[in-house]
Amino acid sequence: MYTFQHAMLLVNDNSGAERTEHRLTDVVPSLSNMAKRLTIARPENEEESQALCRQAGKYDLFVIMGGDGTVHHCIDVIAQLDERPLLAVLPGGTSNDFSRTIGMPQDLEEAAESLTGGKIVETDVGRAGSRHFINFWGIGLAAATSKNVDSGTKRNFGPLSYMTSTLRTLKEAESFPFEIVADGERLIGEAIAIFVLNGSSLATTPIPIAGITPFDGELDLLIFRNTNLATLRELMSLRNEDTDNADLDTIEYVRVKQLKIQAAGQQLADMDGELYEELTGEIQVLPGHLRLLVPETDMAEE
Repeated sequence: MYTFQHAMLLVNDNSGAERTEHRLTDVVPSLSNMAKRLTIARPENEEESQALCRQAGKYDLFVIMGGDGTVHHCIDVIAQLDERPLLAVLPGGTSNDFSRTIGMPQDLEEAAESLTGGKIVETDVGRAGSRHFINFWGIGLAAATSKNVDSGTKRNFGPLSYMTSTLRTLKEAESFPFEIVADGERLIGEAIAIFVLNGSSLATTPIPIAGITPFDGELDLLIFRNTNLATLRELMSLRNEDTDNADLDTIEYVRVKQLKIQAAGQQLADMDGELYEELTGEIQVLPGHLRLLVPETDMAEE
């Protein structure tokens, strides 16, 4: 078991004070066993959360307990620090996609306990302009789906809200022209959605692509030209490492280190489920940019 001098637990939980206290009793015992001193912070808003993250370098271990939005905003700040602490992510939201990517149990007590016997890995981070993402960047259908998610539905039905939003958005999906230069290779055409992936889970669902991982120094570019049964078959075929990408007709898939995207008419970019109006076309991977404490049985490569 690792022993840390001073650990910070940042908690962003909208489930109510009583439930938050209950959830803290699930995680504090394990974290207290790992740290000689444990500080718990419960920021009231995003600004306060980001201020705490800017001071993250003061701690030996910085634990983020919250949903994908909380993880995204914290990572965006911490990735910019000169001195970055060891990080850990505990599932505290609706989808918890990045925690799923790194093999974290979705039960909070089990998740915290898994850290006591965990290992330290270096994880990649994506950078789009001046912002950072840990799970994915997307435009087109990706951003439209997030925009259409009703906050009440999300709160009451969790991951099902994303499925409902996707079905609603598919009826309205329109293709858009794009031009991408990916590691020097030029790709052009029309798409309904473009994803740049670092993680391997979206809306709690594993992405069916063999070998996708945030520990390989690459990003995964996935272009959807259409949505039909053939698209689904081609996507599922990517589970097989022997699939020849040149045979794909309705989607395009390539692993890249950096790319430049031009997409006419797209005004919103989705980063880890958070929408941004400023759309940058410059995206690159920062290999092994952050150190992360993960379960011993996770998907990270040694």
